[in-house]
Amino acid sequence: MDEIWDIYDENRNLTGKTVKRSEFEIRPNEYHIAVHIWIKNHNGEWLISKRTPNKHFPLLWECTGGSALAGEDSLTAALREVKEELGITFNKDKGILYKTYKRSVFSDFCDVWLFNHSCSINKIVLQPGETCDAMWASAAKIKELINNGAFIPLDNSKYVYDLLGI
Repeated sequence: MDEIWDIYDENRNLTGKTVKRSEFEIRPNEYHIAVHIWIKNHNGEWLISKRTPNKHFPLLWECTGGSALAGEDSLTAALREVKEELGITFNKDKGILYKTYKRSVFSDFCDVWLFNHSCSINKIVLQPGETCDAMWASAAKIKELINNGAFIPLDNSKYVYDLLGI
């Protein structure tokens, strides 16, 4: 089923337009909302997942993320993505908005959410067609994955270096 996205102007005001994900084209002054979700455990490790082979950037590691559906706010989208991709349910009041930035290359406003959560990796429920592996990784491990080309390219997500202190 094709996702439907709300379209926002350059100031993040709803335009009243929607678009199917499959029909989305980058146009001047039209944006949608994307979310990145970083989950940190009590050991200071970050929960990352591996993209399935059928996706863009196949078999690369990443934080959880996706796009807001029509009618969703950013936090609701973040909660939905974590539930879908990892099987974790969070309360709204546990999320911290770390950063918001506008990405022209993807024509979106990207909101970066942080959650603290500890669980066994065996409790993670991967979403078929989206995620094929997950692990708790230290900042050093994520830096190693980035340097080895095993992490999704960070050309438009430089905040990761600050967030992880790498």
